[in-house]
Amino acid sequence: MTSDLHAQLAHLTTEAFRPELADIDRLPTAEIVRLMNAEDRSVPAAVATQLPRIAAAIDATAERMAGGGRLIYAGAGTAGRLGVLDASECPPTFNAAPGQVVGLIAGGPEAMAGAVEGAEDSASLAAGDLAALGLTPDDTVVGVSASGRTPYAVGAVAHARALGALTIGLACNTGSALVAAADHGIEVVVGPEFITGSTRLKAGTAQKLVLNMISTITMMRLGKTYGNLMVDVRATNDKLRARSRRIVAQATGASQPEIDAALEATDGEVKPAILTLLADIDAPTAERLLKESNGHLRKALATATTTDTA
Repeated sequence: MTSDLHAQLAHLTTEAFRPELADIDRLPTAEIVRLMNAEDRSVPAAVATQLPRIAAAIDATAERMAGGGRLIYAGAGTAGRLGVLDASECPPTFNAAPGQVVGLIAGGPEAMAGAVEGAEDSASLAAGDLAALGLTPDDTVVGVSASGRTPYAVGAVAHARALGALTIGLACNTGSALVAAADHGIEVVVGPEFITGSTRLKAGTAQKLVLNMISTITMMRLGKTYGNLMVDVRATNDKLRARSRRIVAQATGASQPEIDAALEATDGEVKPAILTLLADIDAPTAERLLKESNGHLRKALATATTTDTA
């Protein structure tokens, strides 16, 4: 098994050794910083090669989630942590329901801050973690792995696909087992790392960029934004309450007293507050129209405007 794994790693771009960087530790810090920054600039270009595949995966994910499905990330190490991070940011940013976006990391919460021996090597562990969530065909599972061979990520995707869930494989090498196992494959090839095999660097950056796209644009498709405004933001602290007022102001151009009154009438919810101001309707009507439009502010506004005109 060890020799087989050694052979696999030897063929991975993300594990390749770069002899021209063999003496970087002897360079001045300013030069190392310059070199590392130059390396990082290649990541967006690598992501750009996968944009059609990313878009297709997002549209498929949004369709499942519109029917009540969940978005579930599964990975080990850095990849798993990035999935957990992205999932944890969806409730405050988009007012996503608890459990609507989930991050699974091999080894569980303990693995967020330290290694859990052997967890990433277990495909059955991934199947068990998904079973504990009560996976359904409405859900989407995104396996994330820089190498594209991590058994936990591959096992999660294989198990989910067998149950009829939508599956996406995100890897940083071509021809990976992860992408082969998934309905949608995304291969962001960033090349050898600045520090050999340290995939928390370019590969991690690439994964973060793609996960940003998947969650953000899916939420846009679910009506969580109005233009580029976070109209479903959850105001849980002073900063977010101030941001809520700014968002309503940017969307409506209303005065501060009008904004405060609208937010008070809607219990601090930005989306219905905007609708009350733009359509000149009361809060209960705004809530009803938003419910009828499945939370899409533009649709609710169009309905209110058409009804008013008629």
